[in-house]
Amino acid sequence: MTLRFDMIGLVVLDMAASVAFYRSLGLTFPEGAESEGHVEATLPNGLRFALDTVDVILTFDPAWKAPIGSSRVGLAFLCRSPEDVDAKFADLVASGVTPHKEPWDAFWGQRYAVVKDPDGNTVDLFAPLS
Repeated sequence: MTLRFDMIGLVVLDMAASVAFYRSLGLTFPEGAESEGHVEATLPNGLRFALDTVDVILTFDPAWKAPIGSSRVGLAFLCRSPEDVDAKFADLVASGVTPHKEPWDAFWGQRYAVVKDPDGNTVDLFAPLS
């Protein structure tokens, strides 16, 4: 049997806020997704990115509890250039997104910045320095 990694799913408290945040990073959700309990965006490589509300999760896993402490998932979005990292970070923060780490030149050769999604998950923005 061969398995294929097919989907990343996040549990969200506020679907409208999460859809708006991930749309601002370029993901495409169907119209009206803001009022749904489960939505998916298919990425260019075929991988699916799903958002589920807590209420939906509780329908099939009534014992589900939100993790406590720091984010347990990290998502990273490739930008076209180091300047785009800075610009996207500034745009997101100006729109009310919580910054986590200001843009910096990482020792591994990338321009990097980190913000938090509406549920506190860290989301990296990066681009090669050269």
